[in-house]
Amino acid sequence: MPVPDAQWLRRATKSAIVVPVPETDHLVTRHRRTVPAHVTVLYPFVAPRDIDAATVADLEAALVGIEAFECEFSQVGWFGSEVVWLAPEPDEHFRALTQAVCERFPAHPPYGGEHPDTVPHLTVVDHRTGDAHTRRRAAAELAAALPVRAWIDRVHLVAGEDEHGPWRTVTAFELPAPLQRPREAAKDYFAS
Repeated sequence: MPVPDAQWLRRATKSAIVVPVPETDHLVTRHRRTVPAHVTVLYPFVAPRDIDAATVADLEAALVGIEAFECEFSQVGWFGSEVVWLAPEPDEHFRALTQAVCERFPAHPPYGGEHPDTVPHLTVVDHRTGDAHTRRRAAAELAAALPVRAWIDRVHLVAGEDEHGPWRTVTAFELPAPLQRPREAAKDYFAS
């Protein structure tokens, strides 16, 4: 998978591995103007100037064997009083993505190693994008609109000039659809 030779990529200062969640855009877009709704797999990632075909190939190899999956966002969470986020359930698939990428890129721990146990989440609003009143209002609005089901079938390598964008996709990786389990297939086939 080639790396685009784009002017914006040469200007970018940060990169990340994310899972886009377009099913939640209608809930979070007004709070996230520059970065679409996503769950972070790994941030910070490789310096954008160092992203090359080998980086992309290694990332693709890290994702081998990971299938597309469904999740549900049914709870609003808080990190302290500063960050409002949505919790994906189950979160094991997101943890597996992070583990697979981190095993391939051990020099890039999640959040620079700042948090020993990363919590898969979709950030909606934080202290940089909204004051305390805005965060409380967003949390209440979100809670009333949940749950939202999402089909996760892509992982994006993105890059940008700062944390609040604009960020762009460098390349995207499709996760294959899961094969139906043989027992389930047989059960469905013989159902009357």
